[in-house]
Amino acid sequence: MVSKNPPFKIILGSSSKARREILAEMGYEFTIVTADIDEKSIRREKPEDLVMTLAEAKVVVYRGTIREKPTSEKEAREFIKGYSGSHAAVVGSVIVTNIATGKRCGGWDSAEVYFLEIPDEVIDSLIDEGITFNVAGGLMLEHPLTLPFVDAVVGSADTVMGLSKALTEKLLLEAL
Repeated sequence: MVSKNPPFKIILGSSSKARREILAEMGYEFTIVTADIDEKSIRREKPEDLVMTLAEAKVVVYRGTIREKPTSEKEAREFIKGYSGSHAAVVGSVIVTNIATGKRCGGWDSAEVYFLEIPDEVIDSLIDEGITFNVAGGLMLEHPLTLPFVDAVVGSADTVMGLSKALTEKLLLEAL
């Protein structure tokens, strides 16, 4: 494991609240610097290729289809109803660049989430709250309205939330 007071600065290239929280949980201090890019203009067929290309994103894969942030109430409802009593996979990536040496290390990780039946009133509440439009696939695993309907997670919860701790630690060590 990398020292929690490393002799280097960490810059998180993401505005994701979940990624900030996970990196802080890992004991790191960091600065946030994000790029102003249109992620929707970058397309790849395979989710693993897409997340590596975006380098700071995660995508949800449902029945072979990549799902990013829903763009309408109709799409959000369709996403969440689809997960109800079913499952989806989350694919996320991490890229670490050592600015001093130029060495760049990257990888992807995935996890599956299995859901119980999600009642319509819960779906309505999630959509009304608006958070569903800010997350890939339209659902936050850790949200108090979602969590009771998560039957199982195969893989790590931090991967589902947007930043695999194990992969991040591995890539930090490799980049040094």
